Amino acid sequence: MHNLGNTRSSQQPNHLLLTSDTFVRATLPGMKGCAAIVHAGPALGARFTQYTAEFEPGGELGGTIAQRFIFIMEGAVKLDVHNQQSELTPRGYAYVPAGLGHHITATQKSRMAVIEKAYEALETIQPPHLVVSHEDRVTSHPLGDDPGLQVKCLLPDEMSFDFAVNTMVYQPGAALSMVEMHVMEHGLVMLEGGGIYRLGDSWYPVTAGDFIWMAPWCPQWFGAIGKVPAKYLIYKNWNRHPLADARK
Repeated sequence: MHNLGNTRSSQQPNHLLLTSDTFVRATLPGMKGCAAIVHAGPALGARFTQYTAEFEPGGELGGTIAQRFIFIMEGAVKLDVHNQQSELTPRGYAYVPAGLGHHITATQKSRMAVIEKAYEALETIQPPHLVVSHEDRVTSHPLGDDPGLQVKCLLPDEMSFDFAVNTMVYQPGAALSMVEMHVMEHGLVMLEGGGIYRLGDSWYPVTAGDFIWMAPWCPQWFGAIGKVPAKYLIYKNWNRHPLADARK
């Protein structure tokens, strides 16, 4: 049924909510049997790019000169780095440093989150290393002292990495303990459940499949609503001095 122009999607100067009824698919250079739903990028004001890649069996993602993080949401893919293959299944993920040649091929119909960002090198720090893992191997910890809000840090806590990617799980009724405002920007994919997100001065119902971009200093708060836990995958720039942008 036609929605007569109604949508939960919203673009504001300091945030974006994208819902599945407004998704537009496109083929990016190098993709074969694959389409991208681009959620965030420089055209929006973001300093990273995030998209959902949807594969047909045998589909290929294509290369990038940027560092890349992938998280499998459905299906299975093979990651080939220097002729060493790894199979990634749902909740499997990988981080590939900038400049490291690799090939990603779907072995079945698949869907995954992709984050790409130009690397910000530090003179005294070695570049980051390849990471191939699965969310189930990562130990969770409570945010603050709330056992109903669990965080898994998917990338190593090392200064060489200039961004972080976490999963966060809220039990029904759990919420952030404060409205956060900070210098980091976020890209967020709702994986399961739903709730209410405050972004800026607006309040949005959100559910699995939604994407949110939050600019630096955007007021943000989330509370889980429903009978099942709410879970999301969240990106943030990390481990770099705020003056780094001014030197460019």
